[in-house]
Amino acid sequence: MKTVKKKLADLKRPERNVRMHTDKQIKEFRRSLEMFGQIRPIVIDENNVMLAGNGLYETMLTMDYKEADCYVVTGLSENEKKKLMLADNRIFDLGVNDLSAFDALIAELGDDLDVPGYEDDLLRTLSADAEEIDEMMSSYGLVDEEKKSEIIQAKATYAKQEQEFAEKAQEFTPKQQPESERSAENDNNKESGDNENRQLRFVVCPKCGERIWL
Repeated sequence: MKTVKKKLADLKRPERNVRMHTDKQIKEFRRSLEMFGQIRPIVIDENNVMLAGNGLYETMLTMDYKEADCYVVTGLSENEKKKLMLADNRIFDLGVNDLSAFDALIAELGDDLDVPGYEDDLLRTLSADAEEIDEMMSSYGLVDEEKKSEIIQAKATYAKQEQEFAEKAQEFTPKQQPESERSAENDNNKESGDNENRQLRFVVCPKCGERIWL
């Protein structure tokens, strides 16, 4: 496959790109470029319209690349170009990892787990032995002392506010009233603007005993 150097400024985005590139993917593209350089070409047609490699192109722009290796495909109809774009994205998705080979490669890397596309912590977990996994699990969900203090303080503050609010409130016992009287009472409440008093009323749940604020 013969590639040619093309200026990024001369390349053109397709009218519609099937693949959307997230900030996370662009970040991992950047890591790959920094580590390995450009390892695959951007595929373009004879008019410099990109058919594959749009994410790589977008990343190169953010890194101030001026040119890229490109593979020029000629003689395709417009339908064939669209098919190429669809196929390039879909065929890649159809592959599956050989987990035994994957685990073996990770193990061979040892502590050098800076791999574009993967989080270090995930790879360390996958490569950990049984003793290391037990240690990770034993510490899972633990809260450090500073965070614990913040939680306790927040709980105390909330409890104090709840108590002060409850002391100002009065228990409300609903009574059965004819519809006409309930309507008249609602109208009177609206006219009197008694919003604050209504906010400081509660009923007690007969099942659990909890206050339900009105």
